[in-house]
Amino acid sequence: MNAKAGWMTVGLMLLAGATCLVTLRLKAQVKTQSTTTPGQPTHEVSVERGEVVTVSGNDLVVKMEDGEIRHIPNVPETARVTGEGRELGIHDLKPGMKLERTITTTSTPQTVTTVQTVTGKVWHITPPNSVILTLENGTNQQFKIPNGQKFMVDGQETDAWGLRKGMRVSATKIVEAPETVVTQQRKVTGSMPPPPPPPPANVPILIAVAAPAPTLAVREAPAKLPKTGSSLPLLGLIGSLSLAASLALKTIRIG
Repeated sequence: MNAKAGWMTVGLMLLAGATCLVTLRLKAQVKTQSTTTPGQPTHEVSVERGEVVTVSGNDLVVKMEDGEIRHIPNVPETARVTGEGRELGIHDLKPGMKLERTITTTSTPQTVTTVQTVTGKVWHITPPNSVILTLENGTNQQFKIPNGQKFMVDGQETDAWGLRKGMRVSATKIVEAPETVVTQQRKVTGSMPPPPPPPPANVPILIAVAAPAPTLAVREAPAKLPKTGSSLPLLGLIGSLSLAASLALKTIRIG
């Protein structure tokens, strides 16, 4: 059924001179009943992943899976992350922790049907615009008649032109309003990054050895004269020895 917003019998409208007290009495004569009919809900699930960059007090900085840096200020103390087999708070988060948030959005269509009814006796009719009814509390109230409105009189349907003074009529207004109720459930899980692998077995260990202190090398005199030396001194020595020997032989002869 499409939305309907019109009195099936009489639309409410007070006369310009009505008092507040009369208005309250009028409202007391109108009975309202609402019902809600839910439809088939639909669910949508989205997942966001990121890595904790820094945690400063209640401020959290996360690097998302697509590279976006997201700053989440003033994280409440009641916020919880399920990880490491326990519930973690904002102060338990560490840089490098992997976070995953699952958001489940549920949309439930529903129709709210509101039925308002008023019963009274026709006191005066001005077709097709308005009617004055005498309500159950004895007060007279004027109502505006919507275009094309129908009335129920003694189980028979009629329009404004069929109303007569003294007739007891019932006016019913039915409004159907479709709406959608949206709810969200959020769950955040976290895990620490795996520890670095241990070094493989049987790896040779290198020990640094200090280099020996440098020693001074002692050079020996060359056995031969350098190429730049001369043989003249040696010849002079041989000549002196020959002269001495000659003098010695001469001395022996004289004696």
